[in-house]
Amino acid sequence: MRLPAALAAILALLATTIHAPAAHAQVVGGFDFSRAEVSVTGLQVPWAMAFLPDGSGLVSERNTGRIMQVRPGQTPSAVATISGVSASGESGLLGLAVSPTYAQDGYVYAYFTSTAGDNRLVRLTLSAPQTQTVIFSGVPSATIHDGGRIAFGPDGMLYVATGDAGNTANAQNLNTPAGKILRMTPTGGIPSDNPFSGSRVWSYGHRNVQGLAWDAQGRMYATEFGQNTWDEVNQIVAGGNYGWPTCEGNCGNSSFRSPIVTWTTAEASPSGLAYANDTLFAAALRGQRIWAVPLTSGGTAGTPVAEFRSAYGRLRAVAVGPDGWLWVATSNRDGRGTPVAQDDRIIRVPRATSGNDTSPPTTPGTLSASGTTASAITLAWGASTDNVGVSGYDVLRAPGASGGSFAQIGTSATASYTDGGLASSTTFRYQVRARDAAGNVSPLSNTVTVTTGSGGGGTGGCTVTPTTQTQWGTGYVIQPVTVANSGTSAINGWTVTLTLPVGHALTGSWNATPTTSGQTVTFRNAGHNGALAPGQSTTFGFQATRPAGNTQAPAGYTCAA
Repeated sequence: MRLPAALAAILALLATTIHAPAAHAQVVGGFDFSRAEVSVTGLQVPWAMAFLPDGSGLVSERNTGRIMQVRPGQTPSAVATISGVSASGESGLLGLAVSPTYAQDGYVYAYFTSTAGDNRLVRLTLSAPQTQTVIFSGVPSATIHDGGRIAFGPDGMLYVATGDAGNTANAQNLNTPAGKILRMTPTGGIPSDNPFSGSRVWSYGHRNVQGLAWDAQGRMYATEFGQNTWDEVNQIVAGGNYGWPTCEGNCGNSSFRSPIVTWTTAEASPSGLAYANDTLFAAALRGQRIWAVPLTSGGTAGTPVAEFRSAYGRLRAVAVGPDGWLWVATSNRDGRGTPVAQDDRIIRVPRATSGNDTSPPTTPGTLSASGTTASAITLAWGASTDNVGVSGYDVLRAPGASGGSFAQIGTSATASYTDGGLASSTTFRYQVRARDAAGNVSPLSNTVTVTTGSGGGGTGGCTVTPTTQTQWGTGYVIQPVTVANSGTSAINGWTVTLTLPVGHALTGSWNATPTTSGQTVTFRNAGHNGALAPGQSTTFGFQATRPAGNTQAPAGYTCAA
């Protein structure tokens, strides 16, 4: 029997309603995925993203060797090309990082597979991009498992993720940098407090790490590709062994650290990693999604939530931009994806503005100028608090000691900011405000008025303060030895001189380069700690031996800038 047309239409509508998929919550980890927008198109296999103080992004292109500058809604522009890139398979131009003191030094760091047959790290400036200084090289390379993610940690050190280069034995061998997470100074040196003496190795037993991030407590996390079964997110600790090739995922062996999250390789193949609002965000290549991983107060994981399932294809990089949005880069032109005409793309996800959170962060603590030179002003303030977490700070500036209007000049994820490229002997006023993941904005801080230096009339000087950390019958350690800029202008280097008692001998030092002449020891700054703004300080340390029963200590400390 045929149904009347009207009844058939009603039944068809009911059937459609009954079988419609359940509504999916789009606000995850403080971001509203339902309002995501494609902001940049036309990239060629983007691999990493980093941000400049002006809010623009830098993107590495794996196969072309180019560093592209991107802004939402604008055509990408090439600002540098890395020399000697060998792009084959998974290798090429990989990680990018911007110096945390970019306003002073202008450095950009890039990690790539070279035509010399290794993976290496270079440093350059965008004002002279053709000058590229190699600061670390010799990491084994291959067409697979090159790692590649680099990032500055909260401690100011540079972390480099490497792969096992297709040789599983590399991961457990502490004498090779392959299959590791490395920690080094901004000049490529070995920090004195690394877990293995004389080594850049921070953690080992890794197959192929391509994501690094830190939470609000400073805990470190990494994403890692499994072989056939389990992909991982690990909490990284100094000296930790993460089990490859013995373990893939959890193996119940107390000799190895277990991951906080595992997925099948089809669900994830995770590359980039970002943190915001007590949540890790992992970009999945084969899984074609963003995994949002809530973190507990103890640093373990809650139940992950998947977003962007197959919506934009393979996802390589994810980062929280200075605008507070989540930036996600595709990797559909890497030979394993199905590109559309706009690929490769950057998708931006806005902060969540819906819901019941209407409570703004507290007013930032007292704003002050902690360092001033002829061309830069460093600001610091007390951190704000918020019921869902502070996502960043806006920095505002006005010209002169009075009059003129305030305008936002930048953002900061921490309670400090350096405003660089300023004219000498010029006065500015500053304010800051905090914002949370729901888009609420705090009241403005106090106003601080600052004048840059004259550029020629300041005075430089330094002081030195030693501290005896430990001593025993035949030796001692002096640490920290604090060097402070006591002048009114910046210094670019310092020298500390002291006298060892007769019979004492220097046996080691860190964060400074020593020379000895008889009992006189002269320490000169290392490459990464010589530049100090007025009021700023740095530290170094040394160890010495002495005859048994001798209780004398070094004396006559002097500092020259």
